[in-house]
Amino acid sequence: MNSSVRKSLLILAALLYSITAASGMLSAQVKVKVALDSAYLEMGRTTPLHVEVTGKIDETGGILLPDTLWREVEVASLGEPLVTDLGNGNKELRQDIILQAFDSGLYTLPPVLFVQDGQVTESNRPALKVMPVAIDSLATIHDYYDAQNPPRHFFDFLPDWMTDFGIWILLALLVIGAALYIYFKWIKQGRIPLVPAKKPIPPYELAMQRLETLRSENLCEKGQEKEYYTRLTDILRNYLDTRFGINAMEMTSSQILHSLRHNEATRLPEKYMSRVLEIADFVKFAKARPLPEDNAASFRAAMQFVEDTRPLPEPDTAPAGADGIDKTENRSKENSK
Repeated sequence: MNSSVRKSLLILAALLYSITAASGMLSAQVKVKVALDSAYLEMGRTTPLHVEVTGKIDETGGILLPDTLWREVEVASLGEPLVTDLGNGNKELRQDIILQAFDSGLYTLPPVLFVQDGQVTESNRPALKVMPVAIDSLATIHDYYDAQNPPRHFFDFLPDWMTDFGIWILLALLVIGAALYIYFKWIKQGRIPLVPAKKPIPPYELAMQRLETLRSENLCEKGQEKEYYTRLTDILRNYLDTRFGINAMEMTSSQILHSLRHNEATRLPEKYMSRVLEIADFVKFAKARPLPEDNAASFRAAMQFVEDTRPLPEPDTAPAGADGIDKTENRSKENSK
């Protein structure tokens, strides 16, 4: 062996010695120990593996679990590491590893590795016995049940959309039913009007308005005497119906005059109605052409009949004072001042 080869071997031996010494020094400075809660585990259940690392630990150190080493026994989850300062530069690292196994048997767990500054420290290797799950005997195994025919209820025959939205459908039917009831019971019978009813015009005022409208149209001057007298008598007939309840629209002239003579309120003004009806019958049935004076007289007689049968104003029912003077009148005078 020449001197160069001998020199190379000496250098290699020195390197191996230094690595071994460094590894032994780290092993002396850091210790890794693991322990199980129980050496027995039922198949499918979990158990914690407590890892404890003590010694000169710094921020670069950490626990390593090679996946290739964990086969029959699996790592279900890892707990949070907890580091405690022991003083004199020593620290303690604790961490739980949750194990789980699905095959029964006796297993020697692979070591947990602690790596720091490129150096690896191994833990001890505990044994774990995975027990099989107890099963019933064949006597407890039963065959499949035959097809059953369960009892069916009313809702089982309804479509899915009806059962899903049954509450809303019921509410809608209740609202529609209530609306129909209100319509036929109240609105259609006029108890609740859809449109507020207008205040009716009193018969006297309505008759006077229609007479003034008829006079402004000047039908007689246009040669429409029949149209004029037809509308004039219709105004009076409608007035008798609304004012006195006499169904004059269905009566002849003689029947109307007979009803007026037997009514206390129309007995005296009956003569004006008689004059209007007499000329109107000649124009409508005999096709006579009355003189302008007759047309004017007929209109005045109609106006006079309505005026003479005008309802009396209601008496003032306001209480009077002790001196007999109406307090309402006094208040109105004070307000005017």
